Amino acid sequence: MDSAEKTKVLNLLKTSRGQIEGIIKMVEDDRYCVDISKQILAVQAQLKKANLQILEQHIKHCVKEAVLSGSEEEKINEIIELLDRYVK
Repeated sequence: MDSAEKTKVLNLLKTSRGQIEGIIKMVEDDRYCVDISKQILAVQAQLKKANLQILEQHIKHCVKEAVLSGSEEEKINEIIELLDRYVK
C-alpha cells in the first residue's frame, strides 16, 4: 500500500476510533437510543470504506503480483472468502 493510500485508511480508522469513543460516552450518559444507533451506523460506514480501500490495494498489488508470478490461486481464494464474509 502506498503512503497516500495508507494515510487515507489510517484517517478513516482513527475517525472511527473517535466515533466509537463518542458512542461509548453516549451510552454512559444514557443518550437517546436512536441517536446512538445513528452514530453506530456512521462508524460502520467508515469501517466499510476503510475495508474496501484495503481490499482494493490488496487486489491491485498482492493479487496482481501473484497472478504475474503464476501463484494466484491462493490469493484469489482469499478474496473469494473475504467477499463471502462481506456479503453475509
